[in-house]
Amino acid sequence: MPLPQRFHLLAKPTGAACNLDCKYCFFLSKEALYPGDRFRMSDETLDAYIGQLLDAHPDEVTIAWQGGEPTLMGLDFFRRPLACVERHRRPGQRILHSIQTNGTLLDDAWCAFFKEHHFLVGLSVDGPRELHNAYRVDKGGAGSFDRVMRAWGTLRRHEVEVNILCAVHAANAGRPIDVYRFFRDKLQARYMQFIPILERTTGSPRPLYTERGSLVTGRSVGAQQFGRFLSAIFDEWVRRDVGKVFVQAFDAALGNWLGRPSLCIFSPTCGGALALEHNGDLYSCDHYVEPGYLLGNIMQTPMAELVASAKQRAFGQDKLNSLPKYCRECGVRFACHGECPRNRFIATPDGEPGLNYLCAGYKLFFDHIGPAIETMAALLRQGRLAGEIMPMHLSPDARHEPAETKVGRNDPCPCGSGIKFKHCHG
Repeated sequence: MPLPQRFHLLAKPTGAACNLDCKYCFFLSKEALYPGDRFRMSDETLDAYIGQLLDAHPDEVTIAWQGGEPTLMGLDFFRRPLACVERHRRPGQRILHSIQTNGTLLDDAWCAFFKEHHFLVGLSVDGPRELHNAYRVDKGGAGSFDRVMRAWGTLRRHEVEVNILCAVHAANAGRPIDVYRFFRDKLQARYMQFIPILERTTGSPRPLYTERGSLVTGRSVGAQQFGRFLSAIFDEWVRRDVGKVFVQAFDAALGNWLGRPSLCIFSPTCGGALALEHNGDLYSCDHYVEPGYLLGNIMQTPMAELVASAKQRAFGQDKLNSLPKYCRECGVRFACHGECPRNRFIATPDGEPGLNYLCAGYKLFFDHIGPAIETMAALLRQGRLAGEIMPMHLSPDARHEPAETKVGRNDPCPCGSGIKFKHCHG
């Protein structure tokens, strides 16, 4: 089993503490933000990691930096792995970096560094000011919106490639169009990810957060609420933004309709998004940085052996093997595959455990977009552009217009897709 081309490196800060008090920071990384040099990756470990990773990939590899707020490590920290890369890089080898950040520490120096070294920046923004500031506040209760907007402007000025990472929670889930139009029109963003926030709890006030609870807090997004959120944005997107704005969930859905899953959460199996800790400990997934999912340490066992281990293969295969009957018989299983196992903590209608908490929302979403996505997939199969679907959806009622014409079920659809009417707008 080859090393995955994307590794998540969980960076911890040294001598600093995050100035934000985001209520769901733990969801993006289960590692707390501890100050002190004992959480700083040594040069020896960093060199071993970079060397082993580059040796496994002759052409291209991406290193994804995350872990609470990675910019707290300071810019000098990130210069170390870049120097390491140059020592180990082979001729023609391409190294890409990505980083997830709340943006509050970004300035010209950071952004110039990102541009110089071709970083893809995932910037956390949850929508307009009042929606973003609902949960992204500092320890004094002040929102971070203005600082994040300064970061966005600085990134744009330096022409850094940026994805918007929008956490979908109780505060913004009811306003999908406001959120989407803010990103598209105000920020002029072209790449977006919408991340459902689930804070699991046992229902008892202590501890509030747990990976074993079967309930979620009031800040979490509801299952059908998340499905409606994505569906509303899709309806806006499919009328005018196909090929212009790229939403990860929509791209992933189209890939699954074409039989080419591209996102691990919507793939039949997983295990390709491993996480490396500061001390060389390698975990099965960046969502499972927990003792039971520790594969070993790359300073003791080569990373390639750990990735190819029976334990890691079983982890990836278990995503498929643990699907309840309710999922295996679902009409949109091909699009969902049970989503991420970390969210499978409720029971099916007949009482079988292992159903994804977001199941009802994803089913609503995939059923809703199915006809349009199938049309787009058919266009691509014909060598045409998916964006050709937009004239069919210029208004909310556009989907009904072909039905009013005198067209046979087996005739070409009047929308111009080249598909039989019965398989398109019929």
